[in-house]
Amino acid sequence: MVGYAGMIDYSKSSILITGGTGSFGKKFAEVMLREYKPKKLVIFSRDEKKQHDMYQDGFDAPCMRYFIGDVRDCDRLHRAMHDIDFVIHAAALKHVPACEYNPIEAVQTNIIGAQNVINASLNTGVKRVIALSTDKAVNPINLYGATKLCAEKLFTRSNAYSGQGRTTFSCVRYGNVIGSRGSVIPLFQKQRETGEITLTDDRMTRFWITLDQGVHFVVRCLEEMQGGEVFVPKIPSMKMLDLAEAIAPECKRKIVGIRPGEKLHEVLLSEDEARHTVEYDDLYIIQPEASSWSDKKWPEPNVPEGFRYASDTNKEWLTTDEIKGFE
Repeated sequence: MVGYAGMIDYSKSSILITGGTGSFGKKFAEVMLREYKPKKLVIFSRDEKKQHDMYQDGFDAPCMRYFIGDVRDCDRLHRAMHDIDFVIHAAALKHVPACEYNPIEAVQTNIIGAQNVINASLNTGVKRVIALSTDKAVNPINLYGATKLCAEKLFTRSNAYSGQGRTTFSCVRYGNVIGSRGSVIPLFQKQRETGEITLTDDRMTRFWITLDQGVHFVVRCLEEMQGGEVFVPKIPSMKMLDLAEAIAPECKRKIVGIRPGEKLHEVLLSEDEARHTVEYDDLYIIQPEASSWSDKKWPEPNVPEGFRYASDTNKEWLTTDEIKGFE
């Protein structure tokens, strides 16, 4: 990709993933076990049943460990990160309406939880930490996006606490994940049975990425990160109208209006961030504006002045036939 840090010998590495029983966590574990064979893979999550189900579903390799814990509990994170080399932070409250209705809970998990992951990583000598973010963190209009923006700042700026030490922090930011829990695709499939599906606005567009693509992108960024970057993949956009057509072409469509905290289009890279961004063939790297913790010389930004990577002006779009393949 970029050629910063080089490959990781996973056979000698221990990895912990917070939110490990979620959609991303399970796919990450699947890819790790199949392709990278880590020395140890720790699933850290709150739900005992989901961990049990995951184990029963075949995630029972000798390298697997299951830790019951919450990112709100710093002591438990300290214990779980003992002898861990790399942390993937995927735990979050991510549903926009739930975060709007439970704002303090969203802050406790998405912001205080991020702080706890950072402190535990620093205190236990974790080598690299990469946190998952979202397009909703760019110019946020809902609480979920605001908490993820704050978490991004915490992770990228916490390199200052590590200085030239062992632990480095970076983020990955991408759009809606096809097949993740809460995706609109299962909703449309269920509504198809009634003969009518609901759309908030027929002009709406979104960035889309598959779970498998998201996992492999995170692995690549873990290997390339220097600390302080936000990695943004180049991914296609989709018109929600085309999604409805692909899933339920025979159904009526009812426009119900944009929900509170929802945008018409999403942005993965803002005009202000473009000033310190480097573009590569398949991704953008938003470099830290100031990196007082490091004497690294960053590449010169090469993104045009005023550039904005948005779902409605994207150059790459999914066709209806491609969308049908996601069902």
